[in-house]
Amino acid sequence: MNNEKLNVIEELESSVRSYVRSFPTVFTKARGHKMWDENGKEYIDFFSGAGALNYGHNEPNMKKRLVEYILDDGITHSLDMASDAKVEFLEKFNDVILKPREMNYKVMFPGPTGTNSVESALKIARKATGRTDVISFTNGFHGMTIGSLSVTGNSMKRQGAGIPLQYSPTMPYDDFVGSEDDTLDYLERFLEDNGSGVSIPAAMIFETVQGEGGINAARFEWMKKLSDICERWGILLIVDDVQAGVGRTGTFFSFEPAGIKPDIVCLSKSIGGYGSPFALTLIDPKLDELWVPGEHNGTFRGNNHAFVTAAESLKYWEDPKFEKSIQTKSELITKRLEKLIQDYPAMKGHLKGRGFMQGVSSDVDGFSEKVAEKAFCHGLIMETAGGHDEVFKLFPPINIDEEGLTAGLDLIEKAVQSAITAMELDKTPVGQ
Repeated sequence: MNNEKLNVIEELESSVRSYVRSFPTVFTKARGHKMWDENGKEYIDFFSGAGALNYGHNEPNMKKRLVEYILDDGITHSLDMASDAKVEFLEKFNDVILKPREMNYKVMFPGPTGTNSVESALKIARKATGRTDVISFTNGFHGMTIGSLSVTGNSMKRQGAGIPLQYSPTMPYDDFVGSEDDTLDYLERFLEDNGSGVSIPAAMIFETVQGEGGINAARFEWMKKLSDICERWGILLIVDDVQAGVGRTGTFFSFEPAGIKPDIVCLSKSIGGYGSPFALTLIDPKLDELWVPGEHNGTFRGNNHAFVTAAESLKYWEDPKFEKSIQTKSELITKRLEKLIQDYPAMKGHLKGRGFMQGVSSDVDGFSEKVAEKAFCHGLIMETAGGHDEVFKLFPPINIDEEGLTAGLDLIEKAVQSAITAMELDKTPVGQ
């Protein structure tokens, strides 16, 4: 490890940095599901840029197409002016993704990141309904700007705003109370009772699988009931698919198996295919008509390099076998994690999530953090999630081959074994 280069980071970069603390090495190369540091050590990447690299690092077809575009002096920056790259992406997205799913949305480019997409969704929902409140759910995470933070549950991140975050009542997510009680019955009771203190909101926003919140997966019937409640009360439904979308849970949109059609969908991270900053907000055309031109904009909402790679990435989805392969490999992940929980009862683990967005929640304080730490030592990159970092989560690229997936899962088992050994050593009485 080159401590000198890490010392540069320590000396010059803000103390707000985080991932370099968890993965203290200098990376120099990446391809597919692997990364290498400057010492030549190889790592399997089960982090995937926190879900921004669903197709892995430097996917060859996207790289080739992007290099050709740049060398041909293709437009780099154009705000929301027309470009060939934008037209190609819009047509491809409509033909490959929206039309086959019988979805009718206007495509908005709100800015380069997920929080930009969420901010635009909140803004149009309030404008369309004339209401101020937006109901969010426990353990939800929607971004780090003020509007997005107001619908985010994490207390540490909320405190960073430095001001009161208002107009967002929080309701219990599916299974939040850990009982057979239906949390949506509780929510609807608040809407029905004029004395509840909760006004009819402009919208409800939720993640089908809560990435940062602990890999909590809502049941399909819960999502369908939430959609029905919104329709019954004239409330707009926003699905934040920034992390769970683009195949991460087994289908392009994470909400497809539930049979719902949200009014607004937020996409970012892997929608650009290659890891370039890119976000979309999909809006019901009736709502979209309410925008005044330029009412929501951003200097980098026309990232043509991302248009190029995003259009190329959609070729994966032209073949139904690709989606099927994700689901098949998802079953392998589930079986291996279930066996891990069974074989190592000392970690007191519980399976979380679905698809390529799964993890294990441990009831042992600090255990999941120790697993992630040991995994890095063994050559695998993954992170933790949840309010107390109680979940170690797997985010492999969705196009990883079975050999790479199995190798990564083997390293996770090795990390669990190491973490259990460390935990037992910590309990050894002094002098023994």
